[in-house]
Amino acid sequence: MELITRTLLLGLALSLTNAAPLKVCYFYLGNKDGDAALPDRCEGIEFDAITLDESGKNPFFFKDGYLWNGFYGPAKPSTMFFKELDEHHHLGHVDAAFRMHDHIFLFLDDHVFSYYNHTLETGYPKTIQEVFRGVPTHLDAAVECPQGECITDSVLFFKGQDVYVYDIVTKTVKTKTRARLSPWARLPLCTSAFRWVEHYYCFHGHNFTRFNPISGVVNGTYPKDARNYFMNCKNFGHGGDHKAPKCSEVKLDAITTDDRGRIYLFTGLNYMRVDNRRNGLHAFPITRGWKEVTNGVDAVFSYTDKMYLIKDDQVYIYKTDAHYVLIEGYPKSLREELGIEGTVDAAFLCPNEHTVHILQGHRIRDVDLSATPRVINREIPLPLPDIDAGLCGPDGIKVFKGSQYYLYESPMVLATSKIAPVPQNITSGMMGCEDQSEKEK
Repeated sequence: MELITRTLLLGLALSLTNAAPLKVCYFYLGNKDGDAALPDRCEGIEFDAITLDESGKNPFFFKDGYLWNGFYGPAKPSTMFFKELDEHHHLGHVDAAFRMHDHIFLFLDDHVFSYYNHTLETGYPKTIQEVFRGVPTHLDAAVECPQGECITDSVLFFKGQDVYVYDIVTKTVKTKTRARLSPWARLPLCTSAFRWVEHYYCFHGHNFTRFNPISGVVNGTYPKDARNYFMNCKNFGHGGDHKAPKCSEVKLDAITTDDRGRIYLFTGLNYMRVDNRRNGLHAFPITRGWKEVTNGVDAVFSYTDKMYLIKDDQVYIYKTDAHYVLIEGYPKSLREELGIEGTVDAAFLCPNEHTVHILQGHRIRDVDLSATPRVINREIPLPLPDIDAGLCGPDGIKVFKGSQYYLYESPMVLATSKIAPVPQNITSGMMGCEDQSEKEK
């Protein structure tokens, strides 16, 4: 199981701790950022604001009247991207910024600028109170938190010791404080904040701290130096020489789609979400999302707002909420939960159905999840044994074996086919690996 463990797809180097983000390693490794006339973020800059661009792919790092577009490259005047800033103010900085629903919001003193399709929207800038009533002026930082990661679409605004949580739907504000006994107490004063692939980072000085946007809890060893993770700097970084693996080397342990439409791949000790490609494909330790699962998975499937993770003879069931929460009393044994004995190769559940198909060696064992107790209600031979992972979707069933997958029309076709369909190769478009060259084919 060394696909992502060794290289983690897309050239992402694994962090040495579960607490750190994975270093983005497709950076340009040439000249040092900028020149003598421009600010150099490798000198340890404290950013004024950070947000993704309208495409959701590249971040903007703001400092004074400059910004960096992406994880590498020199600083440029911010007015090259947001020309109206110079027309409406001459302060030379942005206080806070965030992106939501393809709009970028920039905050300066008591005003907010809203950009869509690279253009300042009509009527902007407006006062902060016009758009975000109850949110203070002269902000320190801001970060979006979409529904599914927060309870509802929200924005977290930071000022001094307080965090103002603005509900986009109800247009109401709740205030959190960094009081000594508050869960937010360990979070430093943020000068900028950044959401990156479902993870939340508070930047302070040239360091950052990862935090939970709902509880404010900080897990892991922080702060960490941003130059090791969010930019390419000489004498900084960890593991920048890693490359994306060849697609012919890919091997999955599990794949599933939860009830919110989030698609997850699992391999080794890591996972990757692949439905939000606009933010790029990035791998993280499984313990980031499912902290009790510390030794990888054998199979994963989703059912009625719950995700089932199977490892050896244990089943972990998590409630699909803003964040995955282990249901009390779990893990339980496979026998107790599903009526299954032995290890599991793969499992999948088709949309709007109640039967999970458990693949074990040369057998498919079906379990009705709506029944109590849960027992095997059908057992049939599996023509294609030793499957690594399976996924049922609108186009049929994909079963993965090594670096290839087979597409079947239905579970019944999978069980009764005497001849396997033509195998298809896992491609870079699916998982970001390196496709075979013509010479290798």
